[in-house]
Amino acid sequence: KYYPPDFDPAKIPKLKLPKDRQYVVRLMAPFNMRCKTCGEYIYKGKKFNARKETVQNEVYLGLPIFRFYIKCTRCLAEITFKTDPENTDYTMEHGATRNFQAEKLLEEEEKRLQKEREEEELNNPMKVLENRTKDSKLEMEVLENLQELKELNQRQANVDFEAMLKQYKELEEEQRRREQE
Repeated sequence: KYYPPDFDPAKIPKLKLPKDRQYVVRLMAPFNMRCKTCGEYIYKGKKFNARKETVQNEVYLGLPIFRFYIKCTRCLAEITFKTDPENTDYTMEHGATRNFQAEKLLEEEEKRLQKEREEEELNNPMKVLENRTKDSKLEMEVLENLQELKELNQRQANVDFEAMLKQYKELEEEQRRREQE
């Protein structure tokens, strides 16, 4: 490109874009959902052309929160969800219902049990000792099972490398003889 000698980039006017500008992006559905208007199931990983906007007055630890607008594949009803960086997930806003997630419930249950155990240990020093002995017994059992599996694999997988090399050399010699003949 040609730039004249008197060109000054500071004289070019800046574009004034609105803060809530929407962009069109291609994304996959982040979770299984069901449309509220027609009942269509939208599975995780389904690709959509979505509009993305930054949510005003909502920030988590300096991270902006984005809202996505997609359309149902059957009835074209609008479905919206937004990012949830606090839980490293997405939250459903409207247009659909999020389907059951067993993994999330399991994680929440594990966290709850861990909290209960920590609270119990703070109040009762004997409980701390009991939990340590349980953990050490469990660890010993796991190590014993692992050792048994290793021994079982060693018994079943007896490979004689010397015999394999000898057999390979014999096959090579036989092929040389055939080629010479």
